[in-house]
Amino acid sequence: MLIAPEALIADLVTAEDAHDAVAACLAAQARGAAENFPVIRQALGEGRQYGFKSGIDRAAGQMGVKAGGYFPGNAARGMINHQFSVFLFDPDSGRPLAMVGGNLLTALRTAAAAAISIDRLARPDARVLGIVGAGHQAGFHLRAAARLRPWERVIGWNLHPEMLPRLAAIAADLGLPFQAVDLPQMIESEAIITITSSPAASLMAAHVRPGTHLACMGTDTKGKQEVEPALVARSRLFTDEVAQSVSIGEAQHAVAAGLVRSQDITPLGAVLAGQAPGRQSDQEITLYDGTGVALQDLAVAAIAVARARALGLGLTVEV
Repeated sequence: MLIAPEALIADLVTAEDAHDAVAACLAAQARGAAENFPVIRQALGEGRQYGFKSGIDRAAGQMGVKAGGYFPGNAARGMINHQFSVFLFDPDSGRPLAMVGGNLLTALRTAAAAAISIDRLARPDARVLGIVGAGHQAGFHLRAAARLRPWERVIGWNLHPEMLPRLAAIAADLGLPFQAVDLPQMIESEAIITITSSPAASLMAAHVRPGTHLACMGTDTKGKQEVEPALVARSRLFTDEVAQSVSIGEAQHAVAAGLVRSQDITPLGAVLAGQAPGRQSDQEITLYDGTGVALQDLAVAAIAVARARALGLGLTVEV
């Protein structure tokens, strides 16, 4: 079994790798060649979340599980709040193949999924990007979105506005003007990424104008809520995994209120595979509920393992 620790991942997997891997596994899901297993998620109190996401991609020959969660007290420990490890197994024998540091991989694959949704669902003329949230993953989302669209400016909001200068610095590095705004000003956006761990809605229907694309990417668990149910109900809905969207994703509250049905939600993979249409008018609001699926973690972890083996990196142990 190969152990590829977190310290190696930045040299093994690029953002472009993550984009290609996420797009491929979303399409594989739509074709029925890959599936995610039910998520196990447990609240530990004080905002901490711990759980497991697992799945199998028969087309790619990948099977495994990601373990970890969200620990908001980690800043005081000098660590990021998201802590994950990915374990890969041989899908035929069950033999363990690798243990891979999953923190950077999670940020890369989450940002890649949001960017793919923007690329396929936002209006072609979208030029103003809004970001709700300024935590660790927000910068990855800004960079991923900037690789695919010629944005003219970026606007951002965070519950703790003192965190926004970090996002502004990344925008400056990308050559993009950045403005910190109040939530009502998000209505100026033509695409919005929400990347928070909020249990109460921040973005309201009044903050979003017709024709906007939303990528709701924050921590998914029971009770999570980044946008109000009325906005979800007003949108044409897409997701990575319908079962997760209605149980732990952004659609859960709208479904519970009877505003949305699971059959109203289209897998983004079906759009990528040519099985379903994407945006159908310049005026409709599209919403991608990125719940974060195991298949994406396995896909990027497999890249890390293949590169580590090719370069002679990591630690190999007998199991």
